[in-house]
Amino acid sequence: MTTATEEFRRARDFLLEHRDDYATAYAGFRWPRPERFNWALDWFDVIADGNDRTALHLVEEDGEQTRLSFAELARRSDQAANWLRQQGVRAEDRVLVMLGNQAELWETALAAMKLRAVVIPATPLLGPADLRDRVDRGRVRHVIARAADTAKFDEVPGDYTRVAVGAGAGDAWLPYEDAYGAAEHFAPDGPTLAADPLMLYFTSGTTARPKLVEHTHTTYPIGHLATMYWIGLKPGDVHLNISSPGWAKHAWSNLFAPWNAEATVFLHNYARFDAVRLMTEMDRAGVTTFCAPPTVWRMLIQADLTRLRTPPREVVAAGEPLNPEVIEQIRRAWNVTIRDGFGQTETAVQVSNSPGQPLKTGSMGRPSPGYRVALLDPVSGAPAAEGEIALDLSHRPVGLMTGYHGDPERTAEAMAGGYYRTGDIGARDEEGYITYVGRADDVFKASDYKISPFELESALLEHEAVAEAAVVPAPDELRLAVPKAYIVLAEGRQPGPDTAKELFEHSRKVLAPYKRIRRLEFGELPKTVSGKIRRIELREATAAGSEAEYREEDFR
Repeated sequence: MTTATEEFRRARDFLLEHRDDYATAYAGFRWPRPERFNWALDWFDVIADGNDRTALHLVEEDGEQTRLSFAELARRSDQAANWLRQQGVRAEDRVLVMLGNQAELWETALAAMKLRAVVIPATPLLGPADLRDRVDRGRVRHVIARAADTAKFDEVPGDYTRVAVGAGAGDAWLPYEDAYGAAEHFAPDGPTLAADPLMLYFTSGTTARPKLVEHTHTTYPIGHLATMYWIGLKPGDVHLNISSPGWAKHAWSNLFAPWNAEATVFLHNYARFDAVRLMTEMDRAGVTTFCAPPTVWRMLIQADLTRLRTPPREVVAAGEPLNPEVIEQIRRAWNVTIRDGFGQTETAVQVSNSPGQPLKTGSMGRPSPGYRVALLDPVSGAPAAEGEIALDLSHRPVGLMTGYHGDPERTAEAMAGGYYRTGDIGARDEEGYITYVGRADDVFKASDYKISPFELESALLEHEAVAEAAVVPAPDELRLAVPKAYIVLAEGRQPGPDTAKELFEHSRKVLAPYKRIRRLEFGELPKTVSGKIRRIELREATAAGSEAEYREEDFR
């Protein structure tokens, strides 16, 4: 066992020991900062040695199952690394990986780490235009993709190695299955420096062109000790995280956090979300910890939650703030409380409600162990009770990106003044709990009052007719801007003037006069491929006007 492994284990065990004692964990935690570290070699292979416990459990829609032990994944990733090296993959080569939730995804992630290659994760939902951007800006030298998706690359020029998983890709693609004939023992070409690049993530692009976020062999692997702590993972847990491959949350909670804890990663693959089937599979697999984005939680509460006979011990939500009404419905049905966490592609979890903390309704918790969080006034940059969420770089957390790859100006802007600035606004109370207000560019003023879209959306979701809601500013001659809501209705509810009147009345009942919804429109919400609402499209549509819009004054 290397010194780096021992240092990592000590830090991990400290968080496990104090998983229900936030004050001690926050005061006593110290980041491991090794000079050399390769998570796949120095951690995963160490815990996998002779370990027949299940590391990965996949259940397909047709019921077919894949179970791989820690020892099997260590061996298969060694074979994949040896075979990929034979195909020309070298240290710091860029490898675009576009796979679904299949065993090969985890094998190639570990193999690339062992080779010191740089992975560019990509969701299979991407089309040729997005792939051209990633191959070009990411300077991709190798592509690993499902055979079913290889035709997309016919429109993506470049001299890159093509590897296909599955049959039917054509002669231009190397069959990944050949890797299982490679040698079962891998010897690295050289040491891995902690600062060596490991991952390049394209952000979801809710408001602009996707940024390219660079992480190292420590920022995500070691950084997600904080994520392990937030979720409340323990050795032997069975963890389910619903997230699409290709996005950062998948690496957060389907790779690093559970295997940092020596837990099993469980996933149920489906073409269309079925809440009852998901709960059935959770019971069968014995899921003990569960993470899902707000969209999934909102779909779950439309079903009979009592169908889950054995609810998980820990349940968390991330991606966007979770509305209080959803939290309350889960609490009543499962007798567990969903705990919010806040982080970004650029970081691990920065602020969270970890196990054992007293919870405050609407708050996303307190800073994670290892994070010094400040709130900065967006104009003056001075510390404030409400302001932009920022990380103190004089105590730089390990789980923070190195920067935006190829964009030194944007990196300098994000790291200006000794802080990493998230672009999100929060408010801190006297006990240090932080409540999410909104993205800095989402918060707006109406009649000189500051409006948090999240607060209004939470109020709307309290109404039984509302499945999803998004609030943006609409131009108004008198108030300059008024809140407009875009509404996705719950199953069985019909759009029209009667429903609009009902929702305006609900808004007047639960919101202060200056906050209430003045306009609304029914329809689907535009989203990124990762499921986040593209508010920029809603703002543009609102500015252009719509004949489908209902106005509050029409119902007086």
